[in-house]
Order: sequence, then structure tokens, then C-alpha cells
Amino acid sequence: MRLLLANPNTTQSVTDTIAAAARAVAGPGTEIVPATARFGARVIGTRTEMAIAEHAALDLLARESGGCDAAIIGASIDSGLRAAREMLAIPVLGLTESALHVACLIGGCFGTVTLSRRSAYPLREMVEGYGLAARCGGMRAVDANPLDLLQAPERVADLIVAEAEHLVTADMVDVVVLIGAVMAGMPARVQARLPVPVIEGVSSAVALAESLVRLRLPKASAGGYAALPRREVVGVDGALAARFAGS
Repeated sequence: MRLLLANPNTTQSVTDTIAAAARAVAGPGTEIVPATARFGARVIGTRTEMAIAEHAALDLLARESGGCDAAIIGASIDSGLRAAREMLAIPVLGLTESALHVACLIGGCFGTVTLSRRSAYPLREMVEGYGLAARCGGMRAVDANPLDLLQAPERVADLIVAEAEHLVTADMVDVVVLIGAVMAGMPARVQARLPVPVIEGVSSAVALAESLVRLRLPKASAGGYAALPRREVVGVDGALAARFAGS
């Protein structure tokens, strides 16, 4: 089984971090195929960068998904997820959607911790868009960014624990979800200090992707996720344009 791990931002160290975490939880015989976007933000953090990341994700998936059994979009905003599911015939998963659904299988109410207060706004919209607002007990953010986490993980871990404790004691959540691609591996640093399960997107997405591949479900031939119709697009990479030509 081959799982494409597509990072729609352009920071190779983020790709390396999430690829290592994915390999650590993948089952025997599962190959993780990491890939990094050709263009876009170094680290996605604003709505404008998010819009660019949608194109970057589709460009990356169109070029790199050949020979893969499933694809995972390696960014917390699940860049281009719905479009990717329409474009590809293999299962496509997002980190945040995967983690939120796994949380719902573990407890009744989840809480989230993000790495910046600004990213909490689109996260709230994502939770609502996934139909999970009623299961969300609280959202907290730490004063740090992804590069801070990569450079000083223990300091950021302390900040995460403080916010997670608030979710447990004040918001009475059953599961804490760490939001962000670079949160991969962080549950192992903080779980012993918290009384409820702590999960993140990379491990959740890998587990779900492996399960979906084993189900061998067909590509939809009707509805909103049916194969793309033949249409002409201009000015995009050839691999992406070919998806509109039936390739």
C-alpha cells in the first residue's frame, strides 16, 4: 500500500516532520510517499495563503498521486480536500477532518489546541463545515507558530499542556485534538501530563487511509464527487490540466 503525503506549503522541514510521524504509525507494508508543493506559502497562516494552498494542493496531487492507493493532504486547513476527492479516484483525507472524526469515535466532546489565535477562526468554520460543531466543547490557541514548535518543542509542549488542561477542567472535553501538521509527534510529549486522550491529524489520517484502502470502495459515478467532466483549463500545470481531459 502506498500513501501519498502531500504538503501544500513549501517548507521541506515540515514535510520531513510529518513523513517521519506517518511512517511511525503506518502498518507493515505501507509506504509513505512524501511530496512538497512547488509554490505557495512557506507556512500557511492567512486566508489568502489558504486560497493559494488550494491550487498548490491540487497541483501536487495531480502530479504525484500516480501509483498511490490513497492521498493525505498534509496541512491543518485540509487544502483543496473536496476538490481533490472529486479529481482523484483514490481516497483523499485531510489532517483536521481525520483527527476530528477520530475524536468523535473516542469521546462525546472534543476540544482543539492550535498554534496561533489567527488560525482558530478558519478552524471554527471547518468544524462547522464538517457538521461537528455540536461535538466541539472548546477551542484554545497557544502563542507560538510552527517554526517555534520545530525549534523548541519542549517549550511549546508546556504551552499546549496549559491550554489542554483548561479544555479538560473548564470545558469538560473528553478528547484533546492538536491541530496542525507539525503537531505530529506532540501527543507523545504531552499525553502523560493530561487525563484524557490526545490525538493529532497525521496519525489519524494514516490509520483512516489504510482502512479506506482495504475497503476497496469504487469511485463515485454520480453526485458531487463523480469524475471530472471534460473541460478546458489554461495556465495550469500539464498534469492538472490533464485531469480535465480524462487522464
